Amino acid sequence: MHLGRSIALLIGASVLVSACSTTSAPPATDTISSPAGAVTPSALPAAGSPSARAKLSAADLQGRWWTWAASSVSASNPVSDQDGHLCAQGQVGGIWFLAGTFGGTVTRSCTVPAAVPVAFPLVNLVGEAGDCTAFMTSAQGSAVLDGQALEAERYEATAVQVSAVDGNPLTQGGGRFRTQACGLWVQLEPLAPGSHTLSIRGSSGSFAVSVDYKLQVSAG
Repeated sequence: MHLGRSIALLIGASVLVSACSTTSAPPATDTISSPAGAVTPSALPAAGSPSARAKLSAADLQGRWWTWAASSVSASNPVSDQDGHLCAQGQVGGIWFLAGTFGGTVTRSCTVPAAVPVAFPLVNLVGEAGDCTAFMTSAQGSAVLDGQALEAERYEATAVQVSAVDGNPLTQGGGRFRTQACGLWVQLEPLAPGSHTLSIRGSSGSFAVSVDYKLQVSAG
């Protein structure tokens, strides 16, 4: 996860990006310039319904993810999680988000509910359109699920809204922000019950993220 210049250089992963050094919180109406991901939550289809299987749009996916990532303070934020015990933090149902890091390598164990789609970034950013243009020029990454390579979607600068709580490590300030988001993203159908391994790698420029997940999907 990566954040743009107007707030801080946040990199990390999911490839999520983020390396967290922040400035003063911007007003709720200001544009955020930094990489990461989450949007204003809106009602998602009930898990298991036909519409729940449809992929989210670039704007909806990134907005929701960034809102999720910015919905927890530093001490309980899933992007800062070192072992996976915060996987369920802030999850609201309908889709299960996975996080990257603020840079570096981590291994996480995570229990995922059955019949719920899973989504995550390989590397991502929020900021101004120009920040996204520069970021995506060198953005690259890969994801491997149970030994099978996954195809990632490339999203250039996309207008999103992000809702954040005070004290979160992504924006620092709380409120609702309009900004641009971009990155490399994967959306998965619900995983089969049982154990799975997921490796996420992503980078842009000198920023790199490496996350290995051990996922346990409940039987229902």
